[in-house]
Amino acid sequence: MGIVSDKAAKLKERQGKFKEMGGAKAVEKQHAQGKMTARERLDHFFDPGTFQEIDMFVQHRCTNFNMGTMDIPTDGVITGHGKVNGRTVCAYAQDFTARAGTLGEMHSKKITKVMDLALKSGVPLIGFNDSGGARIQEGVDALFGYGEIFFRNSAASGVIPQITCIMGPTAGGAVYSPAMTDWVFMVKKTSFMFITGPDVIRAVTGEEITQEDLGGAMTHNIRSGVAQFAAENDSHAIDMIKELLSYLPSNNMEDPPYAGTGDDPNRLDPALDEIIPDNPNKAYDMKQVIASVVDNGAFFEPHEHYAQNMIVCFARLNGHVIGIIANQPMNLAGCLDVNASDKATRFIRFCDAFNIPLITFVDVPGYLPGKDQEWSGIIRHGAKLLWCYSEATVPKLTVITRKAYGGAYIAMCSRHLGADFMFAWPAAEIAVMGAEGAANIIHRQEIQAAPDPAAKRKEKIEEYQQLFSNPYIAAARGYVDAVIFPRETRVSLIRALETVINKRETRPPKKHGNIPI
Repeated sequence: MGIVSDKAAKLKERQGKFKEMGGAKAVEKQHAQGKMTARERLDHFFDPGTFQEIDMFVQHRCTNFNMGTMDIPTDGVITGHGKVNGRTVCAYAQDFTARAGTLGEMHSKKITKVMDLALKSGVPLIGFNDSGGARIQEGVDALFGYGEIFFRNSAASGVIPQITCIMGPTAGGAVYSPAMTDWVFMVKKTSFMFITGPDVIRAVTGEEITQEDLGGAMTHNIRSGVAQFAAENDSHAIDMIKELLSYLPSNNMEDPPYAGTGDDPNRLDPALDEIIPDNPNKAYDMKQVIASVVDNGAFFEPHEHYAQNMIVCFARLNGHVIGIIANQPMNLAGCLDVNASDKATRFIRFCDAFNIPLITFVDVPGYLPGKDQEWSGIIRHGAKLLWCYSEATVPKLTVITRKAYGGAYIAMCSRHLGADFMFAWPAAEIAVMGAEGAANIIHRQEIQAAPDPAAKRKEKIEEYQQLFSNPYIAAARGYVDAVIFPRETRVSLIRALETVINKRETRPPKKHGNIPI
């Protein structure tokens, strides 16, 4: 055997050892918990044969607590790049079979190296988190590692898409990197995120709570809003990430990927003409409106379980990627509240950062009333919505389907916040408030003095409805560009989008604004 062959054999042997990860027993335990291994996740994610691993042979250099005698394959994290549906992506996957995927100095340096590669190459970065947290034996070096990752999350934000998939435990300081990325996926029953775990909570407060209730996938999808997607298992989560990537550009200098869908751009939907109930207080499903307008009725919805009075989703319109924000009358009558405002503003900022046009469907009676909302800062959170729509320079199209009252009308991408096109259905009611409330205020004394106050109130309500509960005054002022038949919504939006798809808009130079966080 020649020297080259001998060296090649040793390389192959060394690679094989590292690819065994933490060993057969550790892999078996991972599978028994319903989890893929780190390498299986990467194999499922990347197009076959395209993943190129980097830093396979990196090892820790800690000698404390007998660590000097301990081998940790790939130092508990696998990093590299490859193709996903033909497009280059960088990724890292923490390996729980190798010392529980704990993060130390070299582990973090592998992650920051692939982060730097993604940023300078202008490609998305995906992280598969499955880790016991900081490697305590390495002390401050582990904390250094987290800080270096956080710094890069901030630097890459708005430049390349950053996606985190929580596929096991993520606790303490480890939770902040996912929270700084654009999208967080979690797997039901096998993934957890929390600052302090159940044991610490029990010791400090005496409260008993399970990992699942404290920081499981549905907790963060329903209650906290920290995660935007909940998957049934590892493979489902990876498939969802690949679907999300299909809507995203590789970086902020590119347009999102165009894809012909075969859906007729001139298609009308007569069913939309009947979707608004005769009773203005009766709900309808805004998702039916969205499905009828977008290509082939297909849309991809983040935050499906959180703040359900607001819908955000990605879709295509005549092949072009769009971001949709919509009030949902089926939940809290589509009112704006603290959580709905936060949900929409983060989505708006993401779309604006990555050149994705925004389409807004409006049916909003106002802000949700109550002391809890006021004490939770609805003024501040609601202001974010105004801020982010105003700040966004991508094409902005708005359709008012029914109610658009008061400050909520302004907040939902009105002409006054920079909408490029404003459409309204004939059923639209654009006013300071609903007819009943307005009549009670404007005509209070006249109603009270009438022989039949109830009849007078009804008369004044109907009078206000005739005068203001329609789209035509706003259209007369030029605040609405066109009142359209609902069946024409798709056609009108496609023609408008074609007009402004190459829109360029600049704002005064500044370091950054001071958003009302």
